[in-house]
Amino acid sequence: MLQVAAILEESIVDGPGIRTVIFLQGCPRHCEGCHNPNLLPFTGGMEYTARQLADEVFAKITPLHRGITLSGGDPLAQPEAVLEFLRIVRSEKPKLTVWCYTGYCYDEVKDYPLLAEIDVLVDGPFILAQRNLDLPFRGSDNQHLIDVPETRAAGSVVEVNL
Repeated sequence: MLQVAAILEESIVDGPGIRTVIFLQGCPRHCEGCHNPNLLPFTGGMEYTARQLADEVFAKITPLHRGITLSGGDPLAQPEAVLEFLRIVRSEKPKLTVWCYTGYCYDEVKDYPLLAEIDVLVDGPFILAQRNLDLPFRGSDNQHLIDVPETRAAGSVVEVNL
C-alpha cells in the first residue's frame, strides 16, 4: 500500500512542463526548514494500492501533461510500493517522464530497483543554510538534478542541464 498525502493535478514548479505531483506521506529526515513538515509522519493521508493510485493519476492526466513527479514526505521511504506504481506508469503511459524528490543522496539509493523507472532524481536533504531560491526545481545548493538513465549508463552522476 502507498501512503499518499495529496495529489496535485497540475504543477509547473515540480519539474518541466505541466506535471501531476504525488505527495507521499512520511519522511525520516526531518530537515530544518522542511517545505512540507505536515508530511513527515508516516501516518496520515490515504492508502492506495499501486493500481488505485495509477487509475486516479491517469484520470487527471491530459495531453498537455509532460510527466509525473513524486514528492513528499519522501517517496523513497516507500520503495517497494512506489516501484509497483511506477511499473504501471511505465507500461501504460510510457511517454510521461518521472521525476522524484528525495532527501537521500544518490549514492545511498543508487541500487534501489525503482531508480530504473525514474528519469530525474532530485537528491539530497534540504539544508536551510544552503537555501537558494534561484535554483530551478530544488531548494538548496547541495541538491542535484540527476539524469538517472544517463547516470546508470555512465557509472557516475550526470546532472540534468536546464
